[in-house]
Amino acid sequence: MNNPKQTILITGGGSGIGLALAQKFLQHGNTVIITGRNLTKLEEVKREFPELHIFQSDVTKEEDVKKLVSQVQAEFGGIDVLVNNAGIMNLVDAGNESNDLQKQFQEIEINYHAPIRMLHHFLPQLKKSKHAVLINVSSGLAYVPFAQAPVYSGTKSALHFWTKGIRPQLKPHNIRVVELLPPVVDTPLAHGADIAEDDNLKPMPPENGQYILEGFPEQER
Repeated sequence: MNNPKQTILITGGGSGIGLALAQKFLQHGNTVIITGRNLTKLEEVKREFPELHIFQSDVTKEEDVKKLVSQVQAEFGGIDVLVNNAGIMNLVDAGNESNDLQKQFQEIEINYHAPIRMLHHFLPQLKKSKHAVLINVSSGLAYVPFAQAPVYSGTKSALHFWTKGIRPQLKPHNIRVVELLPPVVDTPLAHGADIAEDDNLKPMPPENGQYILEGFPEQER
């Protein structure tokens, strides 16, 4: 981002793409807040990057998000950029009736419902910013589904079309809407799904944040 000294909130910012983005935003002189469910992980990141501000918060819980909104307003006066990055991927065989149904619903909650929830509650703060940006971290799987992860692929497709749908609605409020569509990235999510080790996919290192940042204009489709 070219606007200096913005306040940026990144969900799922304790590792992977979220942390790589946090580092890049810090290098540009911004105030960066990262959130996540695992406080221990956040504290470890804070020790490595003392400039970061951390908040334990679960994007699937209404009370957590409301509390986060209040804390951010009180300590920072609001945010300029919201990065919906938190996400999980589970390998699911839809032909197996013994699948954990609740686990699949949780994936939908984190990957799709949570970005909607975050925008809803942080919208008043974004409307007050002079350089507001909403960034949704999607996936190339929104276009080409990964058969072993059908729920994940479905949520990213839904996130993609939701992003396209809200872009013209937020434009009158001077809120820029950006979608990131990274390729396979070498992150804990990818390792958990056993796809980071696949040489055919050529996972991109998450620290390649410059590629992601420079890709912002091209990803606005």
